[in-house]
Amino acid sequence: MKIINGGNVQRIALDKIEVEGRLRGIREAFVENLLAMAEDTGITTPIHVRKIGARFVLIDGAHRLEVSRRLGLDDIAALVVECRAEEARAMEASNNLGAARMTPLQTAVFVASWKRQYYAMHPERKPGAFKGNQHTGNMVGINLTLTKTIADAFGVSEPTIKRALMAGDHLDPEEVTALEGAPGRITMEDLKALAKIDDAEERTSVISMVASGQAKTLRKAAKVARVTPETAPKDPVEEAFKGLFERWKRAPMAARRRFIEEIGDDLTSMQDGGGEL
Repeated sequence: MKIINGGNVQRIALDKIEVEGRLRGIREAFVENLLAMAEDTGITTPIHVRKIGARFVLIDGAHRLEVSRRLGLDDIAALVVECRAEEARAMEASNNLGAARMTPLQTAVFVASWKRQYYAMHPERKPGAFKGNQHTGNMVGINLTLTKTIADAFGVSEPTIKRALMAGDHLDPEEVTALEGAPGRITMEDLKALAKIDDAEERTSVISMVASGQAKTLRKAAKVARVTPETAPKDPVEEAFKGLFERWKRAPMAARRRFIEEIGDDLTSMQDGGGEL
């Protein structure tokens, strides 16, 4: 990664800044709050952009950029860097993680993205990856201490955060958009429940119920989606046959002979077309 202009902030025209592939969209309520403050103080914190040739692509500061546009400004202060796509995505995640305005759902998405980009930049640190030391043959992995930081911030356990991370790993952009538009707040416990759903159809059904307001939480939606098929009624004749057959197999030969002697007449009658026993 290379910081342009020695790390000095420079002003860039708003129409030169592109916004693409964001981990989360603009939140109108937050934009309105920033607008109220910016009318008095202006935009005081620089945004971060990635320079790609003659292009400038936003890394961090989507809300500040939107506020600047609504205020009719021509340019904005920005820190410009040259980096790979995965480095830019990791910066976006790192700059947003732990912020008070992050929801549990957004946290799960950002943590999952941060992990993916980290491993893309450092594949040798992925659990189970060979470090490349031909003498020791050591295997190394990354210790995601970030999970503890997030767990402390939300007042939940690290296992819960790891469940949320699992959910974030499997959520696609459409699912995230649907859940962000849900009437109720998505909690870490909801994400934990979602992470346990492996069936694709059940997962889609659960997300749809929450997004539409049919279910208040993902946990309740998951319970509704798990429809247990009714137990088929047992055939009494089949059950009786199984019981007799099992006892016959376990009985000693002497008992089997005595049994045949006892029901011999009945067996003969049935074979000749007689009535039931």
